[in-house]
Amino acid sequence: MTNQLDKKSQAWSALFSEPMSELVKRYTASVFFDKRLWQADIQGSLAHAEMLAAQKIIGAQDLADIERGMAQITQEIESGAFEWKLDLEDVHLNIEARLTQLVGDAGKRLHTGRSRNDQVATDVRLWLRSEMDLITDLLLDLQKSLVEVAEKNVEVILPGFTHLQVAQPVSFAHHLLAYVEMFARDAERMGDVRRRTNRLPLGSAALAGTTYPLDRERVARTLGMVDAQGNAQVCQNSLDGVSDRDFAIEFTAAASICMVHISRLSEELILWMSQNFGFIQIADRFTTGSSIMPQKKNPDVPELARGKTGRVVGHLMGLITLMKGQPLAYNKDNQEDKEPLFDTVDTLKDTLRIFSEMVGGQVNPTTGAKEGGIAVNAAAMEAAAKKGFATATDLADYLVKKGLPFRDAHETVAHAVKAAASHNCDLSELPLKVLQGFHASIEKDVYDCLSLQGSLHARDTLGGTAPIQVRAQIARHYKRFM
Repeated sequence: MTNQLDKKSQAWSALFSEPMSELVKRYTASVFFDKRLWQADIQGSLAHAEMLAAQKIIGAQDLADIERGMAQITQEIESGAFEWKLDLEDVHLNIEARLTQLVGDAGKRLHTGRSRNDQVATDVRLWLRSEMDLITDLLLDLQKSLVEVAEKNVEVILPGFTHLQVAQPVSFAHHLLAYVEMFARDAERMGDVRRRTNRLPLGSAALAGTTYPLDRERVARTLGMVDAQGNAQVCQNSLDGVSDRDFAIEFTAAASICMVHISRLSEELILWMSQNFGFIQIADRFTTGSSIMPQKKNPDVPELARGKTGRVVGHLMGLITLMKGQPLAYNKDNQEDKEPLFDTVDTLKDTLRIFSEMVGGQVNPTTGAKEGGIAVNAAAMEAAAKKGFATATDLADYLVKKGLPFRDAHETVAHAVKAAASHNCDLSELPLKVLQGFHASIEKDVYDCLSLQGSLHARDTLGGTAPIQVRAQIARHYKRFM
């Protein structure tokens, strides 16, 4: 059977007097990266065909033939037998050409009432919707890993830093839960982007809509493009429907923020693992050695994640720049949206997967228990917390409770810190008589607040680092995960 799409000239070539040059063909083709959209393309085409049949635009036999042909194409692609052809430019024409080979005129009728402009916009939205669902699950896995490690380390004291200077003691669990909050917001953002992505451009045709009596809302419902109440979500302006890439930019922005959170965690893991800190160890399978220095164990995974953050943020800048100069409606520029979008999705998914296992460990198939993950050196953390007068604010609070104005208390404690530094000791190691020399109201109970444990337990407010509050937050997260 002759197939008009399966020639060396393109589907639109009847107007042209010479074939496209091989150089231009390679330059403009997208099939070797957009073929990953094949499932979305078939899904959208089947929904479109079902609607065309319901609207009496094509016959029932045409629909049956299209469904049969698409089933075979699906099998061919999944088995690796499908032949992707550069001459056919993209995933859409490759599938349409094969469909027409298989079922004849029914395959040619499939494109009734649509354009590649609204077709690709629909495919990318369908594909990205599925990817965001996977990413949301991966974000949940990472949050769970962090909470599991936190649960084991509620009483472990970590020096809390500001300006990378020892500030106040915090629970190591509390520190990890800060990242849980970040990744929870990332999941919320993904949900927000998903809602705006889940709108149907199909039926916008090339740019102005179509003369065929399409039921766009039917297609939207078939594809699951509905709101929480089940109402069909359809792009309301055909010009905007084919040319909008806000959803891709929004996703890449959300992905960039998520990668920034990953990068911040990476930076801390790198610092904590260094010999100067020695707070944690990362399992060997996530590190590498040196080709010349045999003692080295390098945190390559967090370092590379930190680097890949720049890559994802770069994709965001690229997509914004791609759209900034485009007049309505569709322009060939938009072919350049896919590679940065695809790479962003791949990078984020891979990073979330590996971080979830690196932090929390992996399940032993025999025992069902999680093994590995980061190993915590509680003694090193506590020793570091004692180096920077981390309980100085607690002494100021103690004096305020004795009636001293905070600014005066602040000044008094500064003198006490200066004295402790000159004696090369911690505030808690200064004799009571020395402390009373700074203010007469200081009594023996001052040592309760000057201890790291006392400081930690004293911060018993919602969102604070007191172990009772941290355990409440862990319980809240576990409830949220259910």
